[in-house]
Amino acid sequence: MDHKLILWGSFLVFILFMLAIDLGLFSKKSKDHIVTPKEALVWTGIWASLAIAFAGIIFFFWKGWIAPESALTNGNATVLYLTGWLVEYSLSMDNIFVIVLLFRYFAIPPIFQRNVLLWGILGALVFRGILIGAGAALVSNFHWVLYVFGAFLLFTGLKMLLSKEHEGEENAESGIVKLVRKVIPVTTEIKNHDFFVRIDGKLWATPLFLALVVIEFTDVVFAFDSIPAIFSITTEPVLVFTSNVFAILGLRSLYFLLQGMVDSFRFLKAGLSTLLIFIGVKMLVEHWVRLTPVQSLSVIVLVLGVSIGASMIWPNKKA
Repeated sequence: MDHKLILWGSFLVFILFMLAIDLGLFSKKSKDHIVTPKEALVWTGIWASLAIAFAGIIFFFWKGWIAPESALTNGNATVLYLTGWLVEYSLSMDNIFVIVLLFRYFAIPPIFQRNVLLWGILGALVFRGILIGAGAALVSNFHWVLYVFGAFLLFTGLKMLLSKEHEGEENAESGIVKLVRKVIPVTTEIKNHDFFVRIDGKLWATPLFLALVVIEFTDVVFAFDSIPAIFSITTEPVLVFTSNVFAILGLRSLYFLLQGMVDSFRFLKAGLSTLLIFIGVKMLVEHWVRLTPVQSLSVIVLVLGVSIGASMIWPNKKA
C-alpha cells in the first residue's frame, strides 16, 4: 500500500477521533451541555499542543517519510508549518468576532451554540479543503497567481485597517438571510436543537439554521483571505492542509474561551490588518527580497504579540 495513503488516512482518522472526543461523542454529554470557560481553556490548550506536536512529526519524518521528494529540509518544513498554523489561527480570531455578533443578532442561547458550531466547523473543513485544492492547482500551473494573491491581501489588509469595526458585515448577513427566507420560511422560535421544524405539516427553518448558513458563508469569505495567506508562506500541499486543519479545529474551543472578552481586544483588528499587509507585500516583492522562514515567523509573532499585549495594557473601556 502507498505510504502516502497510509499517512493521510492515519492523519484523518486521528483528527476525527480527537474531534469526536472534543465534541463529547464518546461521553454522556448531552446536547444541552454548555461549554464552560475552564473546559474551553483545556481544549484550546489540547488543540494548540497537538498542532505543535505535529511540528515535531514533520521535523523527524519530513524527508524520510512525509515528503521525501520535497526540496525543503526538515527544519525549514517545520518552521513553515508553524508559521502557517500561527497565521491561520490568528486570522481565525476575526471569525470569532463575527460568530459572537451572529449569535447575538440571532439571539441564540448559549445552550444551543455548541451544536451550531459543531456543524459550522465540519462545514468549514470541507470548504477549506476544496479551496486549498483549487488554490494549489492554480499555483502549480500559474505561478503568477501568487502576485494576484499578494495584491488582494494588501488591499484587504488596508481596507480592514481603515474601515470601521465590522463595517458592511451586517449588509452581507442580511442579504444571506433574505436569500434563505426566499427559499424556505423561517420561524422565530427555537425548539430544541433542530435546524428545521414542521408547523401544520409545513417545513420551517429555525434561527439555528440561519445562524449556521451565515457562519458558513462568512467562513468562506474569510477563507479568501486566509488561503492566499498560507500560500504566501508555503505551497507544499501537506503543510498548507495540516496547518489549516489544526487552526480550524481549535476555533470552536477558542470561541468559547474568548466570547466574553472579544470586545476587550481593541488592537487585535489593527494587528490582523498589519499581518495581512505584511504578507501581501512579502508576496509582491519576494522575487527581489526573500525572507527566511524564521524571519517571517518572527515578524508574525511580533505583530500579534504587540497587538494582544497593547490590548491587555490599554483595554477597551466600553467592553
